[in-house]
Parts: sequence; structure tokens; C-alpha cells
Amino acid sequence: MRLPRLLHQTVRHFFPELNSWLDALPDARLQEAIVYPRRFLAWWGLGLFLFQLGSRRSLDTDLSPDSCALDNFNRLAGTEMKTRPVHDTLDYFLGKTQPEGFATLRRRMIRQLIRNKVLDAARVQGYVRAVLDGTGHHVFHERHCEHCLVQQHEHYTLYLHKVLEVKLLGPGGLALSCGNEFIHNADDPQIGTPEQRKQDCELKAFDRLAVQLKKDYPQTRLCLSGDSAFGCGRFFAGCKKHGWSFLAVFKPGRAPALYQEFQALLAASPENRLERRLAGGVRRVYRWVEGLPYEDSEGRKWMLNALECKETVGGVTTTFAFVTDLRVNVATVEEVTQSGRDQWKIENEGFNRQKNSGMNLEHVYTHDPDKLKAYYYLLQIAHIILQLVERGSLLRRLAAEYGQTVQGLFGSLKGLAKRLLEGIRGAAVVAEDSAAEAVGQIRLDYWNSS
Repeated sequence: MRLPRLLHQTVRHFFPELNSWLDALPDARLQEAIVYPRRFLAWWGLGLFLFQLGSRRSLDTDLSPDSCALDNFNRLAGTEMKTRPVHDTLDYFLGKTQPEGFATLRRRMIRQLIRNKVLDAARVQGYVRAVLDGTGHHVFHERHCEHCLVQQHEHYTLYLHKVLEVKLLGPGGLALSCGNEFIHNADDPQIGTPEQRKQDCELKAFDRLAVQLKKDYPQTRLCLSGDSAFGCGRFFAGCKKHGWSFLAVFKPGRAPALYQEFQALLAASPENRLERRLAGGVRRVYRWVEGLPYEDSEGRKWMLNALECKETVGGVTTTFAFVTDLRVNVATVEEVTQSGRDQWKIENEGFNRQKNSGMNLEHVYTHDPDKLKAYYYLLQIAHIILQLVERGSLLRRLAAEYGQTVQGLFGSLKGLAKRLLEGIRGAAVVAEDSAAEAVGQIRLDYWNSS
């Protein structure tokens, strides 16, 4: 099966300058003693996650020297290596580079996609949709470093590393990492008072992340959405400061007085209602309020819009509610609601996939704090590439040649990763097979990847 060729074509189509960007990675190794160039080792590191090997040692066992893996990595990297590295070579390289170099690489990839309008079909009211959420990165039973968050339990203590992640949503169910902020304890005595140096949290991390996001994507109009923890003036003000729109899950416990006002105004606005009946007996009732006044804990005054959707399936009704500054009326309420509900994609398409497949987000690939970040960035970059392969029309075209749908041919995303690994090991990609100019347009679509 021609999956290695498909991977090569997809990368060259979306990121024609990728290998040049890899050459620009910081590299503190002794240059005259280098055997493996940075672009090759970067691809070797990406392979750890592209082929969902699960651990560094699997680079040695699953990409064995008697396979075609080396030829295929040479084709991807544009190199002519005669031997393959061992996993410690990759780890050494990551120790001699800087994690920020991989963050820069990810930024260049995302900018390229935005510039080429790959994400435009998923915009809401002209804004590129971005989803914000935090997740556990690593858990230790002993203190790992001074940055560990501390979680006390009755009989034991956990030391945590967490990260606040932003993913851009695109067509075909894409959820592409565009930025993150590691959540940690500040150890710098110059940072404020002892009270200000207490354990970090998602809202504090958002303050730092927002500054970096604006720096990385200064011209991009974002609509940032988050769970109910972000339904507060601090989040609204951060978005407005940078010229972004916002959307947050609306729950009565987050801002009780505001939620009560919302319910009262709903009852007073019976005309703000839309009902839809969908296939399978699904019934949705949308209701909304425009111009909802709110004063936050810092005394800032806001005029917000709020909406709720009651969805009934099989006699069971679920309520979804959101607060936003997007326009909400009979023409937009469905689109805005769907944008809010798509927040699940950062958990399902993002964190769940990265934790519960061979990507192994929570696996401790190293105990070095800077290397941990480098592996995290490699994982996120590999996930961007994988999603473009999985959602791309080249894969659907390949399945059609076998008289199958993508799901029928591979069964699941894990099945696709397994076949991709088999292809990388089993057959070398020749130059004429992977010519980017022969690809044409790649359209992105969703397939059932359960």
C-alpha cells in the first residue's frame, strides 16, 4: 500500500519549506563531529509519534535496519544517510537544541495553513476558531523538579506537570495545536510576592499564553472558546485586549447572578426561539438573549450575548449554554451553538487521541524538563501532519482504488497508523512516486474514526 508516498505528498503539499525550517532549528552540537543533520534527526523524532511507536526504544526495534525505514526517512528529510541513529542519539540532539525552536517550527506550519486559507471553511463570523483547554502532561509520585504542581491526597502526594493548549479548528474535524503554555510553579524570587508565586492555574497561564499567541499570529482574528472556567471577566478582557472574540460554556455555578439574569431575560423574550427537528428524531430548541449586562470582579462592565440549546434524543434532554460577544440572532444561533459544542474536539480529537494511542502524551520520554518540552512539541507537530493525512482527499482516493471507504479499509485511526508503520518499513518511496506537483488540490473532510 502506498501510504509512505501519501505521507510524503501531503507534507510537501502543505509545507513545501518544511525541511528548510528544520535546518533552522537551534543546534549546540559540535558541528564538525555531527553524523546526523538536524533535519534527519527531527524527522526521526517526528517518526516516534507519526507511527505511534509509544516509546523511544521502539525507534530501535520497530524501525529496524533490515527494513525500508531508513530509505523512507531519507526521502522525507531529503538526506542520504547510510545508517540509522539509535534512540539515545535523538535524545542527545534534543538536549542540544532548544524547545523554543520546535515551537517556532509549529508556528511556521500553522501560519502556512492560515495563509493558504486551509482553515477558512470552519470560520465563525469571520473569526478563525480556537479552542482552549488544559490537561495533565505528566504525573510523578516524587518531586520531579521545582516546577511541579503539588496535589495532596489523604495518603499520598502527586507532583504534576500540566499544559494549557490552544488548538485551531478546521474543516474535516481538524484540531491543530497552535500554542501552549506550561502550567508550573514559579521558582523565581523576583516574581511578585510569595502569594503571587503560589501554584499556577489555567487562568494565570492564559494571561501568558495570550501574549504569545498575539505575537505569533498578530493579524489572525481568533474566536477563543473555553469551558466554564473561562466564563469570567479576566478571560473576556484578555481576548478583547488582543482583538479576539470569545465564547465560553455558561454554567450557573460560575457566575450565579449573571445566569439568573439570563434565565429571567429568556422568559421575557419568547420571540428569541428557534426549533429544529433532525434525522433520527433529534429535536433542538434554541433560545438566546442579546445585550446581557455584566460587571466582573474587577469592576469592568460588559454587554454579553448568551444562548442555550436543549437537545432531545431518545427522550433524554441535554442543555448546552454559552456566553459570548459573537452576534446571536435567528440567523446565527445555530452556527454559534455549534462552535461552542465543538469545544469537545480539543479533548476528543486532541488530548484523548494523544494520550490513548501510541503517541503516549503522558509517557515520560525523559526526566529532563527542557527535553520534556521538546518531545511535547514534536508530538504536537506530528499530530498536525497526521490529521492532514487522515482528513485529506489523497487518503480517500487511495481507499477508493481498493473499492473501500477509508473506514472500511483501515477500520480506525489506530488501524491507519499501524498500516502506515508497515508501509514505512516495507517499501521505499521513489522520487517520481512522491512528486508534490502531481498531487493537485488536497481537500479535507471528516471520516468516522472511532
